[in-house]
Amino acid sequence: MASPQDNTPSGATPKPQTHEETPDQVKLRINGGERLNIRKNNPAETGFDPATSKWVNYFKVLTGSMTKEGQFHYREHLYRTNEERDLRRCEEQRDWLFRYSPVVRYMRDQIRLLGGELDADNVVCRRCPSRLTADGRILGQAGGFSPQHGILVCANSIRDRKHLEDTLAHEMVHAYDHLRWQVDFVGEKDLRHAACTEIRASMLSGECRWTREAFGRGNWTVTQQFQNCVRSRAIMSVRARARCRDTEHATKVVNQVWDSCFSDTRPFDEIYK
Repeated sequence: MASPQDNTPSGATPKPQTHEETPDQVKLRINGGERLNIRKNNPAETGFDPATSKWVNYFKVLTGSMTKEGQFHYREHLYRTNEERDLRRCEEQRDWLFRYSPVVRYMRDQIRLLGGELDADNVVCRRCPSRLTADGRILGQAGGFSPQHGILVCANSIRDRKHLEDTLAHEMVHAYDHLRWQVDFVGEKDLRHAACTEIRASMLSGECRWTREAFGRGNWTVTQQFQNCVRSRAIMSVRARARCRDTEHATKVVNQVWDSCFSDTRPFDEIYK
């Protein structure tokens, strides 16, 4: 599953809305039928106008004359503008990590022992658009794994080479779990499979180490910080599965498998980071 950046909405799947859509919204169907209002940019309301120069829009951000929604659309516009640069940087960093990163090289070797192969053909960098819902939630990701296609890296979401290393390690744990145990990765039959591989991926990738939480996410908690991070990120990822009803359901499933999956560090002897 994707290294998540935000939750999908909670609650039971509502009936399709029958009212007419407003011009600044589109409907996105997710989670087996749930419909989200996805905000499109309205320059008169947000202050962001793609027809003006980058510096004019940047000045609006600095002076507070662009709304939070406008800043979201401005950022997505820059991602589109800088797509070629971001893809080139992502591919260069990916190739470097496959040559020199201890964790990436080790996971690649372990995947090879199971008959799999990860390389530039199936670890691909792409621009991944985020979406802004009508209630202000941002739906996005840093990467993802598909048993049929390999690993997707969202080049526009990668901050630096260390972030890419964590993202690759997360998705490579999913690939390892798929090859070794044929887990029900998307949770179509058993969400506990999805919960277990998400716990392991967050635990073993390094994305929940204290320095990432403190300096990257502003979480300076010391006691149980690592466990809390792994649990919360696993819940977010399980919540995104189509068969998961809501956050309460995701939490229950994660708790059911927590003890056995959090103690399973394979293919490492212990938690690497």
